[in-house]
Amino acid sequence: MKHETFAGLGVSEAVSAELAQRGITAPFAVQRMVIPDVLAGHDVLAQSPTGSGKTLAFGVPLVELLKDSDPRPSALVLAPTRELALQIVEDLRPIAHARALSVAAVYGGAGIVKQARLAARAHILVATPGRLLDLIERRDVSLGRIRMLVLDEADRMLDMGFRPVVDRIVKMTAAERQTLLFSATLQGEVGRVAKAYTSNPRRHEHAHSAERKGDVEHRFVSVTHEGKVARLVSELGNADRGLTLVFVRTKRGADRLVKRLASSRVHAVAMHGDKSQGQRERALASFEAGVVDTLVATDVAARGIDVAGITHVINYDVPATREDYVHRIGRTARAGASGVGVTLVAQDQARELAVMVRELGLDRELEQAGMTRAAAAGRHASAGNSPRAGNNNRGAGNNRGGGNNRGAGNNRGGGSNQAAGNRRSSRSNGGSTRSPGKARNDTSRGRRPSTRAA
Repeated sequence: MKHETFAGLGVSEAVSAELAQRGITAPFAVQRMVIPDVLAGHDVLAQSPTGSGKTLAFGVPLVELLKDSDPRPSALVLAPTRELALQIVEDLRPIAHARALSVAAVYGGAGIVKQARLAARAHILVATPGRLLDLIERRDVSLGRIRMLVLDEADRMLDMGFRPVVDRIVKMTAAERQTLLFSATLQGEVGRVAKAYTSNPRRHEHAHSAERKGDVEHRFVSVTHEGKVARLVSELGNADRGLTLVFVRTKRGADRLVKRLASSRVHAVAMHGDKSQGQRERALASFEAGVVDTLVATDVAARGIDVAGITHVINYDVPATREDYVHRIGRTARAGASGVGVTLVAQDQARELAVMVRELGLDRELEQAGMTRAAAAGRHASAGNSPRAGNNNRGAGNNRGGGNNRGAGNNRGGGSNQAAGNRRSSRSNGGSTRSPGKARNDTSRGRRPSTRAA
């Protein structure tokens, strides 16, 4: 069929050949949806989760529509974290070079002078919002001739409090621009932002197999709080596992868990926002090379990790939202591979988890884990509630008798699904609840989202 190849989508021979050299010959579903519309000049809204191939869905048409004689920069890609920014550049650089285009990333935690020099020479600039604003305020970068704008993982950027900064950045770009927005959801605030930033966009929705189970084996394991480390060590002792990504909610928790694993003779490395850029890159490199097969990470730090061969994702700490669950587990079973997602669940967390994952069709897995009562309670608690601001699952009448589904001790270490539209606590690596407009510890250094940690 025409759209079974990149050439059939209208992609040039040079770019198609470069993709083929990397073993990429057949476009993924989201690429088949998006690339023709972008090449035709339309604004695009795409609901597509991580691991679906969305980077090339916007990257391929970006390099096709730019010329080496265009002003620098002519295209801007905004990403919520430095890891994602670096991953985007890694994916785009080969196809950009095939068209004699340059691409550069700017992000916090690295030398700003060198980044300013690279940014000024790049046709495609990939940036975290805080560091980009720093460069603009230093007059190192101008966005006046940006004619293609991409917002990648827009939902996470908003969750991290970047809306005011992104608003300022978008206003600095050319009025006559083409805007592409990619997000795991297009509802709530993301939908309002999309409406404000785009003009007559083409809308596409694509559900990745990680969300609809696909080739992922989901397992829920009942544990006591005291026995969590021992159970994790047992899971890591599985002879069938390859690279394993372990999720925790806080930066301090990541470091603490690495030490506790070491005492059990399990070698692991941590990656979070308090690590320097060099430390994070070395940790990721040793993990990707298999020198260390266990990486302990926070949600924000793990954004942008795209490592082949991750066979297991283990939620040591229960994710705070359904979206976080999907994003975490989506780090395995990528590009048609299979994988295992394991969640360690204490008794006082079972009901909260059941509410979170019941829409993913995981009832059988919950039953196998002996959590059917919790699932039934979760269905009863959420019955009759309209999901506000991205499915807060607060329960009828706010379920105040149950503490807003906060879990034992209000679950303050990692997010409580508290107020409508303000589900930010879990997504900060420090677990604190911040008001809209303030960025998290992983990405801020003060009143606006900057960069030292972005």
